[in-house]
Amino acid sequence: MTKGNKMSADGVIEECLPAAMFRVKVTVPESTETFTVLAHLSGKMRINYIRILPGDRVAVELDANDLTKGRITFRYK
Repeated sequence: MTKGNKMSADGVIEECLPAAMFRVKVTVPESTETFTVLAHLSGKMRINYIRILPGDRVAVELDANDLTKGRITFRYK
């Protein structure tokens, strides 16, 4: 992902996969459409041992060119 080519969205964790990968159901703020994204944890979340479980609300950075992959950057309380 390039630095200026990202968009952020909120989502809910659907499934935990091996190697810190997750399936996230994302809703884009500009529309009411929902879709599923394959996302991994950002480095800061791994370093600080932030655990994510199915059902958690998260913030996801999406690549504007490929909306099927993303990075989880924040876990809401």
